[in-house]
Amino acid sequence: MKVRSSVFASFILIFEVFGVALFLRGFFPVPLKSSVSSKNKLSDLPAEPLTGSSPNSSRLPQPLFKRVVIMLVDALREDFVFGPNGRMYMPYTRRVVERGSSHSFVAKARPPTVTMPRIKALTTGSIPGFIDVVMNLNSPALLEDNLLWQAKTAGKKMVFYGDDTWVRLFPKHFMEYDGTTSFFVSDYTEVDNNVTRHLDSTLKRDDWDILILHYLGLDHIGHISGPHSSLIQPKLLEMDDILKKIHSALISKEAEGSLPYLLVLCGDHGMSETGSHGGSSEPEINTPLVLISPAFKRKVGMEKPGVVEQVDLTPTLALGLGLPISQNSVGRVIPGVLEETSLRDQLRYLHLNGHQLSCLLKDSTPDYEKEAGYEQFRVAEKAHGSWMKLFLEGNTSEVLTNMGKKVLKQYLEALAAMSSALSKQLGKYDMYSMVAGTVFVFQLLLVLLLAMPEALSGEATVDLPVLSALLSLPFYLLCLLLASVHVLVCTSAESSCYFCSLSWGLVFAAVAFSSAMFCILVSMAMRRLPLGPKIHGKSPSRSGGSEWSLSELDVLLLAGTVGHTLSLAASSFVEEEHQTWYFLLSTLCLAVFQDVCRKYFREQRGPGDEEEPILPSKDCHPSAHPRAEVCSERWLALATPPFTLLCCRLLRSLNQTGVQWAHRPDMGHWLNSSEHRTVLSLLAAFCLLLIYLLVQRRCSWVSKVALALGLLGVYSYRAAVGNVLFPWQHSGRTTSKGTVEARFVYVFILGIFFTGTKDLLRSQIVTADAKLKSRGLWEIYSGLVLLVSLLFRPHNLPVLCCCLLIQTLMAQFIWKKLHYDAAQTTIMHYWFGQAFFYFQGNSNNIATVDISVGFVGLESYVEAPAVFLTALSTYAGPLLWACHLVCYLSSQRDRSPVAVGHGCYCLALLRSVPAAAYIVLVTALRYHLFIWSVFSPKLLYESMHLLLTAGVCLFFNTMEQSHSSSKS
Repeated sequence: MKVRSSVFASFILIFEVFGVALFLRGFFPVPLKSSVSSKNKLSDLPAEPLTGSSPNSSRLPQPLFKRVVIMLVDALREDFVFGPNGRMYMPYTRRVVERGSSHSFVAKARPPTVTMPRIKALTTGSIPGFIDVVMNLNSPALLEDNLLWQAKTAGKKMVFYGDDTWVRLFPKHFMEYDGTTSFFVSDYTEVDNNVTRHLDSTLKRDDWDILILHYLGLDHIGHISGPHSSLIQPKLLEMDDILKKIHSALISKEAEGSLPYLLVLCGDHGMSETGSHGGSSEPEINTPLVLISPAFKRKVGMEKPGVVEQVDLTPTLALGLGLPISQNSVGRVIPGVLEETSLRDQLRYLHLNGHQLSCLLKDSTPDYEKEAGYEQFRVAEKAHGSWMKLFLEGNTSEVLTNMGKKVLKQYLEALAAMSSALSKQLGKYDMYSMVAGTVFVFQLLLVLLLAMPEALSGEATVDLPVLSALLSLPFYLLCLLLASVHVLVCTSAESSCYFCSLSWGLVFAAVAFSSAMFCILVSMAMRRLPLGPKIHGKSPSRSGGSEWSLSELDVLLLAGTVGHTLSLAASSFVEEEHQTWYFLLSTLCLAVFQDVCRKYFREQRGPGDEEEPILPSKDCHPSAHPRAEVCSERWLALATPPFTLLCCRLLRSLNQTGVQWAHRPDMGHWLNSSEHRTVLSLLAAFCLLLIYLLVQRRCSWVSKVALALGLLGVYSYRAAVGNVLFPWQHSGRTTSKGTVEARFVYVFILGIFFTGTKDLLRSQIVTADAKLKSRGLWEIYSGLVLLVSLLFRPHNLPVLCCCLLIQTLMAQFIWKKLHYDAAQTTIMHYWFGQAFFYFQGNSNNIATVDISVGFVGLESYVEAPAVFLTALSTYAGPLLWACHLVCYLSSQRDRSPVAVGHGCYCLALLRSVPAAAYIVLVTALRYHLFIWSVFSPKLLYESMHLLLTAGVCLFFNTMEQSHSSSKS
């Protein structure tokens, strides 16, 4: 069955969408929630346990606190309060922790450590998943049972000032609020002043019960300059003064005989060593939790803070305010808060918490009775009933006290076990759906790769053995096998799988499709088993049909690409993926060096082997000394691979990345320190000058002038924000936001883009001028380089310089001179692009995403440009190499008629420049450390891009063949 390559590629890509969708459905499981749609009510609370015939009492303990103030400091790390610098950063808070009536804890936040999921965790007691990272950009209203809804239902009056995420999550919950956007990270003063300006008037009033303050300045400083910035201490001192003001106001308004107040100081997440957050490193998940109230005993000395889960604050506040615990809470009450109450009240509080956790365990676990925590809770509840019987009978002996303490211990053990069991439920993914989706995608990928030689031939058709596969015995046997596996999995699985919930018709269609694809795959593999003789040296041209010969470099490129993709099935290889790319890049340089040596020192060149320059330039004239030019070319070509190796080794020292060694100091930390600012300034100036020399030679004079002024504006912007120094700049000069300087650069970027686009359109519409087209592409590329240089931190400018330098040398002396074809060049660009992604300091951890670049030149948060600039900066390495591939292939004078190069470079653009919806997928699949056990989403992610590459190649090949046919 012969089909055109475009139809074949469309079929493959459509079914790829279904495979990816099935995988994502398993990777993002339905959140753990109670089966009861309504929210908890006071009337639903269980009665107090009591053995015997007497009726059980529904008595509820009196609320512990009358008024609660929650001061949430975004990105507050635990060492900012409890660390060795705590006395210097927050002296009043540290004094209260050491000597005051307080309890202090290290609260562990679960990844993803992003603001919106953390707010949900603090208010619902549940553990949000990674899908909430995507929703962080536009938080919808929170509909599930939560602490604020319970407080509103109970008549509590709430006031909020700070991050407007709260306002979006809890609309109409606050009687008074003032929200500020959390995304404009360049602002770390006004965003906090907007909160503090309400404090004096609010603290004087008595018409509120809960006051929530969410300060954002510390988080913004972290994004801008990291946790060791000189701005950190002034901001923490400001937060300390605010805490002192609140505490003093609460003390002055405390009335004798009334319920005490509670002041809570906490952070939603921590801050990594680079100043970001989102991952699971210790500095990101460890946050301080300080509870201050006259209800607690006064301390006599500094105690080591205990460790609790962040979700434990939810049931603690609920019980402290006399509210029901949220249905979906997996937290357990903090025992220290209850220690001053009577033993009966303590047991009652723990019983209420245990009852809520046991109900959630029933709804989420089919065999809940086998859970150790549930059985422990039942035993403790019976013992509690026996204790209550003796207590109500008036027994006051020491035996009763000891028995009560034993029941208390049993309750605490049961709560810990049930909370742990429920938390583990959140890490259980629908593995069956994930496996099925992965199998579908890999089958499509292998079929597509086997069909590529035939599809890219002159006929642009693919011969698929569909009928022979459907009429074969293995097809029916495989259908029976997969159907039996499906029945076995769906009838024996403890938890329901999404794939099992589909109708039998859809399941049978999926089984038949998978079986048919496997049979087609085997048939095509058998047909292409003889690969032909291997040729050493330079790669021969690929003739159409099924005869494909592979050079040593081809084997390396194919094996490296496929091996890297397969390595992503292991979490360790994802965490340290940069090591894989560094190894592959070093191996590639050695292989290219071998090819250079073979070409210039082992092969005999014929008389007609004159090489023409790769890049058309007006400076190219016939040389008067051809022998000297050939000799210099030989040695420059020989020096290019070792020089590339040297550059890559230096760039590895610039930014530590990955997981295990990300905390270690690197050259970037050294350059960014205040005492080395002069060195950083000189380095930035040199890099900007080198960038101009490397980029301007292919541009028109208008673009050259715009590029020079734009790069000068880049340095001015960095000097304005305090990263580098001007020679005439005073050291005491206060830094600005650099908005004017950044917009100055944007003007020249748009001008260069306009000039390049104009030349490109003229070459396509007005006159078919190859030189004009090439110049237009290079000008667009130079505009992109200028934009990236504006977004890059000054210490990362050497990454951009090395990128341009390696591109120039490889293009001049390697790719064209060694006769590398479009496919080989494309894969090399892909490898270099991936390696430079990690040279920038990025990793497979959302904490390394620098969101501060999304606000360069902006005075307020605007979602579209902020998302675009952040994505552009993050993927600058792959993007620059993909765009260079476009320019390189367009500048060749004698291109092969096979359009594989065009397809591959278009795919590289798809791989590196995700659109807004694509950014969501990248965020969900790339930044996902520590949340899976068997199958890696990134494995599917890479396979998906290989499918896109091949599919685009086939489309372009069909277009090329159609164009050739119409011409003839």
